[in-house]
Amino acid sequence: MQKRKLGESNLEVSAVGLGAMGFSHGYGPGVSGDEAINLMRNAFDLGCTFYDTAEGYAAGENERLVGRALAPIRDQVVIATKFFIGGHLSRAQLGREIRAHLDASLARLGTDHVELYYQHRVPDSIPVEDVAAAMGGLIAEGKILGWGQSQATGEQIRRAHAVTPLTAIQSEYSIMERMFEKDVIPVCEKLGIGFVAFSPLASGFLSGKVTANGTYTGDDVRRVITRFHKDNIRANQPLLDVITAFAKEKGATPAQISLAWMLHKKDFIVPIPGSRKIERIEENLGAADIDLTEGEFERIEAELAKIEIHGNRTDEDIAKLRDLD
Repeated sequence: MQKRKLGESNLEVSAVGLGAMGFSHGYGPGVSGDEAINLMRNAFDLGCTFYDTAEGYAAGENERLVGRALAPIRDQVVIATKFFIGGHLSRAQLGREIRAHLDASLARLGTDHVELYYQHRVPDSIPVEDVAAAMGGLIAEGKILGWGQSQATGEQIRRAHAVTPLTAIQSEYSIMERMFEKDVIPVCEKLGIGFVAFSPLASGFLSGKVTANGTYTGDDVRRVITRFHKDNIRANQPLLDVITAFAKEKGATPAQISLAWMLHKKDFIVPIPGSRKIERIEENLGAADIDLTEGEFERIEAELAKIEIHGNRTDEDIAKLRDLD
């Protein structure tokens, strides 16, 4: 497995990581805890050293699961987790709150530090400078090695980075969602910040296995993500046709081409696809071995420029899941 550094930091990770959220919730009935642990360890055997979780995934249970899975290999992996705090707090109050959230996460993970600690979302009610100052203190203590923001704007990144340099930005990015190419990714490149892409396969859409006849139940976010509406699945078929054609040409899968495209674009971008099947994990990690030539990449970009994407994924839509039976 190839390795990448997150921007100008010393944090080195596998070129493709593993998002752990789906082991606990978000995509309907999952696997057992023991099976999830085995899958995470199998991913390590395949070269994955970068694992992503959050306090908000299954109310902390996902962190416990990740902690159990990685305990035997703790000194060989990079763990990223996230906190969310809203409301209006003074800088001192905020510092205490972040510390409390971190201590709870460390207890669930069974470790004395995490390599990367993200602010899960960046509300306007809390100055990013105050968060950055608190993160600087935690870095100085060794409780975190670096910090980041999720779904931040270019302005928020610049302001926070000026106080305590950011290690990485984690935001949605894929062939189907490219809004951060306009400002955020260029800002990361200029400031030497890594970019970690969640949902790099558009919640599985780019696997090429989604059909308009699919049904989703329970807490599966695809119930409310508009790109999974039946009409949008049909309307996005030209995109899948393009990716599938390139995949056949390279002897790869559509998912691997989607990830290889991202890895080729910038050397500080690291995707963290999630999966609950070992064959999918092998497939995703294998994308790091697919080398697109500059000519192939430019051809893909030219074809993508002709295609309109239908539907998206938003936090507002996902919030609607709570109101569904």
